[in-house]
Amino acid sequence: MVIGVKIIGLTGQTGAGKSTVARALEKIGYYHIDADIVAKEVINGDKAVISALAREYGEDIALPDGSVDRKLLAKRAFSSKENTERLSEITHPAVVRRIKSIISKKEQENALGVTVDAIGLFESGLSSLCDINVCVVAPEEIRLERIINRDKISLEGARQRISAQKGEDFFLANADKVIKNYPPYGLSEQIKEIINDD
Repeated sequence: MVIGVKIIGLTGQTGAGKSTVARALEKIGYYHIDADIVAKEVINGDKAVISALAREYGEDIALPDGSVDRKLLAKRAFSSKENTERLSEITHPAVVRRIKSIISKKEQENALGVTVDAIGLFESGLSSLCDINVCVVAPEEIRLERIINRDKISLEGARQRISAQKGEDFFLANADKVIKNYPPYGLSEQIKEIINDD
């Protein structure tokens, strides 16, 4: 926990709408750290991580320019829970270091608050940096539709991504609060409650 800056951890299954909640918080002054974006930066810029990924998922994921073929990596990493967990084990330490650095910088800038938007919030230990950990939920059919539209993948591909991740019960059991990100629930009222929760 960082003193002086409220840090809200956002987590939940893919397609639940974590980024939507983070954008709503951003509009009121919270700095948004998207762990997926940080992970992409790490995957394409950290040579040790790239080497470990190539050893685990095949040398052909490493491109000649030193970056990673993210589509091929995703196909292999999200093919099973074990492969997804291994991806997290390889990338999380570097991602956590970078996120801690961003939080520290925002504290020095006297930011109103920070959101850490991470599907692996609890597994990575990022939850311990947060003042409150929030699980964003939505029914599976809504999540499937969101994933298909967002990632331009098939229904089968979207189902595979959902099944490779932890179930909703895991997130609910570990979160301090829950945001229902689907009709008829309004986001603004739920967000106000979380911001005002001390």
